Amino acid sequence: MTRPLVVVGDALLDRDVTGVVGRVAPDAPVPVLDERSAADRPGGAGLAALLAAAQGTEVALVTGLADDAGAARLTDLLTGAGVDIYPIPLPGATAEKIRLRAGGQTLLRLDRGGDPQPPGEPPEAVLELLARARAILVSDYGRGLLRQPALRAALADATAPVVWDPHPRGPAAVPGVRLATPNLAELRQLTGDAGAGSALSTATRAGQELRRRWRAGAVAVTTGADGAVLCHSGSAPLVVSPPSTLEHVEDTCGAGDRFAATAALALAAGASVAEAVQAAVEAASAYVAAGGAAGLHRVPEQPRPVAAARTAEELVATVRADGGTVVATGGCFDILHAGHLATLQAARRLGDCLVVCLNSDRSVRGLKGPERPVNPEADRVRLLAALDCVDAVVVFDEPTPHQVLARLRPEVWVKGGDYAGEGAPELPEAELVRRWGGRVVTVPFLAGRSTTGTISAARQRGLHLVKGAV
Repeated sequence: MTRPLVVVGDALLDRDVTGVVGRVAPDAPVPVLDERSAADRPGGAGLAALLAAAQGTEVALVTGLADDAGAARLTDLLTGAGVDIYPIPLPGATAEKIRLRAGGQTLLRLDRGGDPQPPGEPPEAVLELLARARAILVSDYGRGLLRQPALRAALADATAPVVWDPHPRGPAAVPGVRLATPNLAELRQLTGDAGAGSALSTATRAGQELRRRWRAGAVAVTTGADGAVLCHSGSAPLVVSPPSTLEHVEDTCGAGDRFAATAALALAAGASVAEAVQAAVEAASAYVAAGGAAGLHRVPEQPRPVAAARTAEELVATVRADGGTVVATGGCFDILHAGHLATLQAARRLGDCLVVCLNSDRSVRGLKGPERPVNPEADRVRLLAALDCVDAVVVFDEPTPHQVLARLRPEVWVKGGDYAGEGAPELPEAELVRRWGGRVVTVPFLAGRSTTGTISAARQRGLHLVKGAV
């Protein structure tokens, strides 16, 4: 018997009516839409199931279905895309969301179906399906399916990893879900957080609060074009930025579904939560870049230019005068490799300038031993400064960058490597950075890339060559 990805939630019927606006109605000051085309597609949990099936995996959808034409149309669309449907009886009418669009913009959304009705009891086949799932994605659209007691009990008892994509009108997740994936607006409603401070501070504060309330393993807060903030049991959140930025997005419908479906599939394949969130950010970004549900396109955004400055202090003052955010990171950067580059690029996307605090040669020797650094500090400074993602480099002699941090006072201090992930140690600089209200975050790093590993591999190759020549 196979073990599919099971999507559980409220399925809707979405319709896009696209036309041309060339006049205003004579009886009211509203545009007149001349219809040119109309397209139906699954919405809500149905869209999440559709997007998961499009990735080539076996998908089963548990949803409430009414006995009407809308449900029949929804069933045809889903089964035609390879999704197996396990219906739960639903009184009333199928919920429909109709978007009227022109020129790549939504002019009006019309909702049909009336108030949600409590669903019936889940059939035994649904309970058996949840028990054998390899992963479960709960896609709550606030219409009451996830309040069904027997269904909630089955979700709580499931042995497969559960990803819970919540809705502010929906119930709390069952205890023990592996990952919850609210967006920032949903998170504020779910926790009652007023949103004081930056988006990053709100996501971190409220995300940890939701994780405690729901007893969830982790909470990934999606922040639109900025990616996601993963709140876990570690001492600092993991900030996952998208591969590139978007200048103009006309339709993000379904981006959250793509994110949650990708995360669930990654967890089903054995990925860690951090790896699953990274994959989800990449997939959601690609989905939006391709136009989202409406098939529109985007134009890449260039990084915000930073005014020229002779010193890091001048750079920081200039950025702050413009209301920008100063980001800093640190390390030896002895042999610059792809792992370093990934960390630096991710750090730069978190603000308006990036200052690298670089260990001097004396500092590196004290930390790494007399044979390090391999490259002198002048070369390391030159290489780092040549990167587009680095705006300034500051060299320090001490074992830690505490003194230079106290001078620069960055709003965000970024680290990767061993400090990323659940159960990771507290960053040595964390307490200092918090004194001026700064945030400490980690960013993803590339596994298997390290200076120590590079040096060791080079020595092994050299030894092998010498032995071969003897």
